[in-house]
Amino acid sequence: MSTIPNMWIKNLAFYEPGRPIDELARELGLSSADEIIKLASNENALGPSPKAVDAMQRAASNMHIYPDGGSFYLRLALAQKYHVDMDQIIVGNGSNEIIEFLAHVYLQPGSNLVMADKAFIVYKLIAPAYQAEAITVPMVDLTHDLDAMLAAITPQTRMVFIANPNNPTGTMLSQDALDAFMDQVPASVAVVFDEAYIELLPPDRQPDTMAYVKSRPNVYVLRTFSKAYGLAGLRVGYGISTAENIQLLNRVRQPFNVNAMAQEAAMAALEDDEHVEIIRKLVIDGLAFLQNAFEEMGLEYVPSVANFILVKVGRGRKVFDALQQRLIIVRPMDGYGLPEYVRITVGTADQNRRLVLVMKQLIEEGIIEK
Repeated sequence: MSTIPNMWIKNLAFYEPGRPIDELARELGLSSADEIIKLASNENALGPSPKAVDAMQRAASNMHIYPDGGSFYLRLALAQKYHVDMDQIIVGNGSNEIIEFLAHVYLQPGSNLVMADKAFIVYKLIAPAYQAEAITVPMVDLTHDLDAMLAAITPQTRMVFIANPNNPTGTMLSQDALDAFMDQVPASVAVVFDEAYIELLPPDRQPDTMAYVKSRPNVYVLRTFSKAYGLAGLRVGYGISTAENIQLLNRVRQPFNVNAMAQEAAMAALEDDEHVEIIRKLVIDGLAFLQNAFEEMGLEYVPSVANFILVKVGRGRKVFDALQQRLIIVRPMDGYGLPEYVRITVGTADQNRRLVLVMKQLIEEGIIEK
Protein backbone atom coordinates (compact mmCIF):
# COMPACT_ATOMS: atom_id res chain seq x y z
CA MET A 1 0.00 0.00 0.00
CA SER A 2 1.30 3.45 -0.86
CA THR A 3 -0.59 5.02 2.02
CA ILE A 4 -1.75 3.78 5.40
CA PRO A 5 -3.98 5.53 7.96
CA ASN A 6 -1.12 5.94 10.44
CA MET A 7 1.82 7.01 8.30
CA TRP A 8 4.00 7.59 11.36
CA ILE A 9 4.19 3.81 11.82
CA LYS A 10 6.73 3.75 8.97
CA ASN A 11 9.21 5.66 11.12
CA LEU A 12 9.20 3.26 14.07
CA ALA A 13 12.49 1.54 14.87
CA PHE A 14 12.96 -2.20 15.17
CA TYR A 15 14.26 -4.17 18.14
CA GLU A 16 17.46 -6.06 17.33
CA PRO A 17 17.34 -9.42 19.11
CA GLY A 18 20.26 -11.72 19.75
CA ARG A 19 21.04 -13.63 16.59
CA PRO A 20 19.58 -17.17 16.39
CA ILE A 21 22.04 -20.04 16.19
CA ASP A 22 20.38 -21.59 13.14
CA GLU A 23 20.56 -18.31 11.24
CA LEU A 24 24.32 -18.12 11.70
CA ALA A 25 24.66 -21.77 10.69
CA ARG A 26 22.80 -21.07 7.44
CA GLU A 27 24.92 -18.00 6.72
CA LEU A 28 28.15 -19.93 7.24
CA GLY A 29 26.92 -22.91 5.23
CA LEU A 30 27.20 -25.30 8.17
CA SER A 31 25.33 -28.58 8.03
CA SER A 32 24.99 -28.56 11.82
CA ALA A 33 24.71 -25.80 14.39
CA ASP A 34 26.10 -27.96 17.19
CA GLU A 35 29.45 -26.16 17.36
CA ILE A 36 27.91 -22.69 17.63
CA ILE A 37 27.52 -21.19 21.09
CA LYS A 38 25.16 -18.32 21.71
CA LEU A 39 26.10 -15.88 24.45
CA ALA A 40 23.94 -13.03 23.16
CA SER A 41 20.46 -13.08 24.66
CA ASN A 42 21.04 -13.62 28.39
CA GLU A 43 19.41 -17.02 28.21
CA ASN A 44 19.73 -19.54 31.00
CA ALA A 45 22.79 -21.66 30.20
CA LEU A 46 21.43 -24.77 31.95
CA GLY A 47 17.89 -24.60 30.60
CA PRO A 48 14.64 -25.10 32.50
CA SER A 49 14.01 -27.11 35.61
CA PRO A 50 13.45 -30.84 35.00
CA LYS A 51 10.13 -30.32 36.76
CA ALA A 52 9.17 -27.72 34.14
CA VAL A 53 10.19 -30.08 31.33
CA ASP A 54 8.03 -32.84 32.82
CA ALA A 55 5.11 -30.40 33.06
CA MET A 56 5.52 -29.46 29.39
CA GLN A 57 5.56 -33.09 28.34
CA ARG A 58 2.40 -33.81 30.31
CA ALA A 59 0.70 -30.76 28.81
CA ALA A 60 1.66 -31.60 25.22
CA SER A 61 -1.21 -34.02 24.65
CA ASN A 62 -3.75 -31.31 25.49
CA MET A 63 -2.59 -28.71 23.01
CA HIS A 64 -5.88 -29.00 21.11
CA ILE A 65 -7.60 -27.26 24.03
CA TYR A 66 -7.49 -23.49 24.53
CA PRO A 67 -5.49 -22.36 27.57
CA ASP A 68 -7.02 -20.87 30.68
CA GLY A 69 -7.52 -17.30 29.50
CA GLY A 70 -7.05 -15.92 32.99
CA SER A 71 -4.06 -18.10 33.98
CA PHE A 72 -5.93 -18.89 37.20
CA TYR A 73 -3.60 -21.46 38.74
CA LEU A 74 -0.41 -19.64 37.78
CA ARG A 75 -1.75 -16.43 39.28
CA LEU A 76 -2.76 -18.38 42.38
CA ALA A 77 0.76 -19.76 42.76
CA LEU A 78 2.29 -16.31 42.28
CA ALA A 79 -0.16 -14.75 44.74
CA GLN A 80 0.84 -17.29 47.38
CA LYS A 81 4.54 -16.68 46.71
CA TYR A 82 4.30 -12.90 47.04
CA HIS A 83 1.49 -12.71 49.59
CA VAL A 84 -0.82 -10.64 47.42
CA ASP A 85 -4.32 -11.19 46.06
CA MET A 86 -4.76 -12.99 42.75
CA ASP A 87 -6.44 -9.95 41.23
CA GLN A 88 -3.19 -8.03 41.76
CA ILE A 89 -1.43 -10.19 39.16
CA ILE A 90 -1.50 -10.24 35.38
CA VAL A 91 0.29 -12.85 33.25
CA GLY A 92 1.68 -11.98 29.84
CA ASN A 93 3.38 -13.42 26.79
CA GLY A 94 6.68 -12.49 28.38
CA SER A 95 6.97 -9.37 30.51
CA ASN A 96 7.42 -7.49 27.22
CA GLU A 97 3.72 -7.89 26.54
CA ILE A 98 2.93 -6.29 29.88
CA ILE A 99 5.11 -3.32 28.94
CA GLU A 100 2.88 -3.00 25.88
CA PHE A 101 -0.25 -3.18 28.08
CA LEU A 102 1.18 -0.34 30.18
CA ALA A 103 1.73 1.72 27.06
CA HIS A 104 -1.86 1.10 25.98
CA VAL A 105 -3.14 2.33 29.33
CA TYR A 106 -0.83 5.27 30.00
CA LEU A 107 0.56 6.70 26.77
CA GLN A 108 -1.09 9.01 24.28
CA PRO A 109 0.06 11.71 21.85
CA GLY A 110 1.88 14.42 23.77
CA SER A 111 2.65 12.29 26.81
CA ASN A 112 6.03 10.88 27.80
CA LEU A 113 7.83 8.25 29.79
CA VAL A 114 11.15 8.66 31.59
CA MET A 115 13.94 6.10 31.42
CA ALA A 116 17.71 5.80 31.72
CA ASP A 117 19.53 6.22 28.42
CA LYS A 118 21.26 2.83 28.67
CA ALA A 119 18.27 0.90 29.99
CA PHE A 120 16.30 -1.82 28.18
CA ILE A 121 15.71 -0.37 24.74
CA VAL A 122 12.12 -1.61 24.43
CA TYR A 123 10.92 1.30 26.60
CA LYS A 124 12.38 3.72 24.09
CA LEU A 125 10.93 1.83 21.14
CA ILE A 126 7.42 1.52 22.49
CA ALA A 127 6.80 5.21 23.24
CA PRO A 128 6.64 6.43 19.62
CA ALA A 129 4.27 3.57 18.80
CA TYR A 130 1.73 5.58 20.83
CA GLN A 131 2.98 8.94 19.51
CA ALA A 132 4.52 9.61 22.90
CA GLU A 133 8.06 10.63 23.81
CA ALA A 134 10.73 8.64 25.64
CA ILE A 135 12.79 11.03 27.76
CA THR A 136 16.19 9.40 28.20
CA VAL A 137 18.29 10.42 31.19
CA PRO A 138 22.07 9.87 31.13
CA MET A 139 23.39 7.24 33.50
CA VAL A 140 26.18 7.78 35.99
CA ASP A 141 28.78 5.00 35.90
CA LEU A 142 26.32 3.06 33.73
CA THR A 143 23.80 3.06 36.60
CA HIS A 144 20.42 4.78 36.77
CA ASP A 145 20.70 8.37 38.01
CA LEU A 146 17.48 8.50 40.00
CA ASP A 147 17.87 12.16 41.00
CA ALA A 148 18.21 13.16 37.35
CA MET A 149 15.26 10.97 36.44
CA LEU A 150 13.15 12.74 39.05
CA ALA A 151 14.21 16.08 37.62
CA ALA A 152 13.25 14.91 34.12
CA ILE A 153 9.62 14.29 35.08
CA THR A 154 7.21 16.77 33.50
CA PRO A 155 3.45 17.32 33.80
CA GLN A 156 3.13 15.10 30.71
CA THR A 157 5.06 12.18 32.25
CA ARG A 158 2.92 9.09 32.68
CA MET A 159 5.49 6.42 33.54
CA VAL A 160 9.04 5.99 34.83
CA PHE A 161 10.80 2.74 33.99
CA ILE A 162 13.51 1.39 36.28
CA ALA A 163 15.23 -1.80 35.11
CA ASN A 164 16.86 -3.32 38.18
CA PRO A 165 19.20 -5.11 37.62
CA ASN A 166 19.62 -3.19 34.40
CA ASN A 167 19.98 -4.65 30.95
CA PRO A 168 22.46 -4.18 29.25
CA THR A 169 24.79 -2.77 31.93
CA GLY A 170 24.28 -5.38 34.66
CA THR A 171 24.25 -2.68 37.35
CA MET A 172 21.79 -2.52 40.23
CA LEU A 173 20.31 0.14 42.48
CA SER A 174 20.31 -0.25 46.26
CA GLN A 175 17.26 -0.36 48.49
CA ASP A 176 18.22 3.00 50.01
CA ALA A 177 18.43 4.62 46.56
CA LEU A 178 15.04 3.22 45.58
CA ASP A 179 13.46 4.32 48.88
CA ALA A 180 14.72 7.88 48.41
CA PHE A 181 13.36 7.93 44.87
CA MET A 182 9.95 6.60 45.88
CA ASP A 183 9.69 9.22 48.63
CA GLN A 184 9.88 11.96 45.97
CA VAL A 185 8.23 10.64 42.82
CA PRO A 186 4.81 12.20 42.11
CA ALA A 187 1.85 9.95 42.87
CA SER A 188 0.45 10.79 39.42
CA VAL A 189 3.33 8.96 37.70
CA ALA A 190 3.36 5.17 37.38
CA VAL A 191 6.66 3.66 38.51
CA VAL A 192 7.50 0.43 36.69
CA PHE A 193 10.19 -1.79 38.18
CA ASP A 194 11.38 -4.19 35.50
CA GLU A 195 13.02 -7.02 37.43
CA ALA A 196 13.68 -9.60 34.72
CA TYR A 197 16.98 -10.65 36.32
CA ILE A 198 16.16 -10.29 40.00
CA GLU A 199 15.85 -14.00 40.81
CA LEU A 200 19.48 -14.51 39.75
CA LEU A 201 20.43 -12.72 42.97
CA PRO A 202 20.23 -14.41 46.37
CA PRO A 203 16.99 -13.38 48.14
CA ASP A 204 18.87 -11.29 50.71
CA ARG A 205 20.31 -9.13 47.91
CA GLN A 206 16.99 -8.49 46.15
CA PRO A 207 15.49 -5.02 46.79
CA ASP A 208 12.02 -5.22 48.30
CA THR A 209 9.97 -3.53 45.59
CA MET A 210 6.92 -5.57 46.59
CA ALA A 211 6.70 -3.31 49.65
CA TYR A 212 6.00 -0.41 47.29
CA VAL A 213 3.22 -2.35 45.56
CA LYS A 214 1.60 -3.00 48.93
CA SER A 215 1.86 0.60 50.12
CA ARG A 216 1.41 2.76 47.01
CA PRO A 217 -1.16 2.93 44.21
CA ASN A 218 1.25 3.87 41.41
CA VAL A 219 3.73 0.97 41.33
CA TYR A 220 4.12 -2.02 39.00
CA VAL A 221 6.64 -4.83 39.41
CA LEU A 222 7.39 -6.86 36.27
CA ARG A 223 9.10 -10.24 36.32
CA THR A 224 9.66 -13.08 33.90
CA PHE A 225 10.22 -16.82 33.68
CA SER A 226 12.69 -16.31 30.80
CA LYS A 227 15.92 -15.80 32.77
CA ALA A 228 16.43 -17.57 36.10
CA TYR A 229 13.73 -20.12 35.27
CA GLY A 230 14.99 -20.84 31.75
CA LEU A 231 11.66 -20.60 29.92
CA ALA A 232 12.51 -17.91 27.37
CA GLY A 233 11.14 -20.00 24.50
CA LEU A 234 7.70 -20.22 26.09
CA ARG A 235 7.34 -16.46 26.66
CA VAL A 236 5.71 -16.08 30.05
CA GLY A 237 6.04 -13.15 32.42
CA TYR A 238 3.88 -11.36 34.96
CA GLY A 239 3.12 -8.02 36.55
CA ILE A 240 2.03 -7.16 40.08
CA SER A 241 0.25 -3.98 41.16
CA THR A 242 -3.00 -2.93 42.79
CA ALA A 243 -6.14 -4.75 41.75
CA GLU A 244 -7.45 -1.55 40.15
CA ASN A 245 -4.31 -1.17 38.04
CA ILE A 246 -4.33 -4.81 36.96
CA GLN A 247 -7.97 -4.50 35.94
CA LEU A 248 -6.96 -1.70 33.56
CA LEU A 249 -4.23 -3.85 32.02
CA ASN A 250 -6.66 -6.72 31.60
CA ARG A 251 -8.94 -4.48 29.56
CA VAL A 252 -6.28 -4.25 26.84
CA ARG A 253 -5.12 -7.87 27.13
CA GLN A 254 -6.19 -10.21 24.36
CA PRO A 255 -7.82 -13.55 25.31
CA PHE A 256 -5.60 -16.63 25.59
CA ASN A 257 -2.43 -14.52 25.52
CA VAL A 258 -0.39 -17.11 27.46
CA ASN A 259 -0.34 -20.64 26.09
CA ALA A 260 -1.24 -23.67 28.18
CA MET A 261 2.20 -25.26 28.09
CA ALA A 262 3.79 -22.02 29.31
CA GLN A 263 1.37 -21.85 32.24
CA GLU A 264 2.07 -25.43 33.30
CA ALA A 265 5.84 -25.07 32.94
CA ALA A 266 5.89 -21.80 34.88
CA MET A 267 3.97 -23.31 37.80
CA ALA A 268 6.39 -26.23 37.96
CA ALA A 269 9.43 -23.98 37.66
CA LEU A 270 8.16 -21.77 40.46
CA GLU A 271 8.33 -24.74 42.83
CA ASP A 272 11.91 -25.72 42.00
CA ASP A 273 13.99 -23.46 44.24
CA GLU A 274 16.87 -25.93 44.07
CA HIS A 275 17.23 -25.49 40.31
CA VAL A 276 17.24 -21.69 40.65
CA GLU A 277 19.97 -21.97 43.26
CA ILE A 278 22.07 -24.05 40.85
CA ILE A 279 21.60 -21.32 38.23
CA ARG A 280 22.66 -18.64 40.69
CA LYS A 281 25.88 -20.50 41.46
CA LEU A 282 26.63 -21.00 37.77
CA VAL A 283 26.18 -17.26 37.16
CA ILE A 284 28.30 -16.22 40.14
CA ASP A 285 31.10 -18.59 39.16
CA GLY A 286 30.84 -17.63 35.48
CA LEU A 287 30.99 -13.92 36.20
CA ALA A 288 34.04 -14.39 38.42
CA PHE A 289 35.78 -16.42 35.70
CA LEU A 290 35.02 -13.90 32.94
CA GLN A 291 35.94 -10.87 35.03
CA ASN A 292 39.24 -12.44 36.05
CA ALA A 293 39.93 -13.31 32.41
CA PHE A 294 39.16 -9.79 31.23
CA GLU A 295 41.49 -8.35 33.86
CA GLU A 296 44.26 -10.69 32.74
CA MET A 297 43.67 -9.61 29.12
CA GLY A 298 43.68 -5.94 30.11
CA LEU A 299 40.08 -5.36 29.02
CA GLU A 300 37.73 -2.95 30.76
CA TYR A 301 34.37 -4.35 31.85
CA VAL A 302 31.34 -3.31 33.87
CA PRO A 303 30.95 -5.36 37.07
CA SER A 304 27.61 -7.14 36.79
CA VAL A 305 25.07 -8.72 39.13
CA ALA A 306 23.12 -10.38 36.32
CA ASN A 307 23.90 -13.28 33.96
CA PHE A 308 25.76 -11.12 31.44
CA ILE A 309 28.63 -8.67 31.35
CA LEU A 310 29.62 -5.66 29.25
CA VAL A 311 33.21 -5.67 28.07
CA LYS A 312 35.02 -2.93 26.16
CA VAL A 313 36.63 -4.30 23.00
CA GLY A 314 37.18 -1.24 20.78
CA ARG A 315 35.03 -1.72 17.71
CA GLY A 316 32.15 -3.74 19.08
CA ARG A 317 30.44 -4.54 15.79
CA LYS A 318 33.72 -5.73 14.25
CA VAL A 319 34.39 -7.97 17.24
CA PHE A 320 30.84 -9.30 17.05
CA ASP A 321 31.42 -10.23 13.40
CA ALA A 322 34.79 -11.81 14.15
CA LEU A 323 33.37 -13.92 16.96
CA GLN A 324 30.59 -15.11 14.68
CA GLN A 325 33.19 -16.36 12.21
CA ARG A 326 34.55 -18.41 15.10
CA LEU A 327 31.04 -19.74 15.90
CA ILE A 328 30.37 -17.58 18.97
CA ILE A 329 27.41 -15.20 19.05
CA VAL A 330 27.52 -12.21 21.42
CA ARG A 331 25.59 -8.95 21.35
CA PRO A 332 26.92 -5.71 19.84
CA MET A 333 25.97 -2.64 21.83
CA ASP A 334 25.95 0.18 19.26
CA GLY A 335 22.15 0.21 19.42
CA TYR A 336 22.48 1.26 23.06
CA GLY A 337 25.01 3.97 22.31
CA LEU A 338 27.90 1.78 23.46
CA PRO A 339 29.70 1.01 20.19
CA GLU A 340 32.96 0.06 21.93
CA TYR A 341 31.32 -2.73 23.90
CA VAL A 342 29.84 -6.16 23.43
CA ARG A 343 27.51 -7.83 25.90
CA ILE A 344 28.34 -11.41 26.76
CA THR A 345 25.96 -13.83 28.45
CA VAL A 346 27.41 -16.11 31.09
CA GLY A 347 27.50 -19.61 29.61
CA THR A 348 28.53 -22.98 30.93
CA ALA A 349 32.08 -23.36 32.18
CA ASP A 350 33.14 -24.92 28.86
CA GLN A 351 31.48 -22.15 26.85
CA ASN A 352 33.10 -19.46 28.97
CA ARG A 353 36.54 -21.03 28.51
CA ARG A 354 36.07 -21.27 24.76
CA LEU A 355 34.99 -17.63 24.57
CA VAL A 356 38.05 -16.46 26.50
CA LEU A 357 40.38 -18.52 24.30
CA VAL A 358 38.93 -16.96 21.15
CA MET A 359 39.02 -13.45 22.61
CA LYS A 360 42.72 -13.89 23.35
CA GLN A 361 43.22 -14.83 19.70
CA LEU A 362 41.35 -11.71 18.60
CA ILE A 363 43.59 -9.57 20.80
CA GLU A 364 46.67 -11.09 19.18
CA GLU A 365 45.15 -10.36 15.74
CA GLY A 366 44.45 -6.75 16.68
CA ILE A 367 40.70 -7.12 16.28
CA ILE A 368 40.00 -6.56 19.96
CA GLU A 369 41.52 -3.25 21.04
CA LYS A 370 42.58 -2.59 24.60
